[in-house]
Amino acid sequence: MAVGLLGFFIKLYRPSDSNKLFDGARLFLYMCGFVVYMANIVSGLRVVTNGKYDVDVTRGEGSAGAKNGAQSEGKPLGRADSLKVLAASNTILALVLVGVLILQAGQWYAERKESQELESIKGEKSATTKGNGNTHKISSGKKKA
Repeated sequence: MAVGLLGFFIKLYRPSDSNKLFDGARLFLYMCGFVVYMANIVSGLRVVTNGKYDVDVTRGEGSAGAKNGAQSEGKPLGRADSLKVLAASNTILALVLVGVLILQAGQWYAERKESQELESIKGEKSATTKGNGNTHKISSGKKKA
């Protein structure tokens, strides 16, 4: 995760127009994925590996629910519910990371199309200057008699 964040911040150091849009959106999605991972998946994996279901995990260290000894309003999750939350969090994380990949592909496509358009414009300009070399004479304003 740290390598991905480092890469995003390096690209945003000197941003181009496409970097501002695409990389900003990718960074937002990446951070959403990081929050889902830290809040749900890590705590869910701790519960699954310990095997202590139906225990109030909001009182423990690293809880996402109540903090500083505050009471949780909901009841503790059982085994099935814990696994459902873990599965849903993994699905959300997968969709967020697919969104990051789609934005990367979109940026690549936009840059490729832009370079193709610039090449076609340069090709048209060079073709008009070569083909119409004699037609662009500047008149001196005097009429020939």
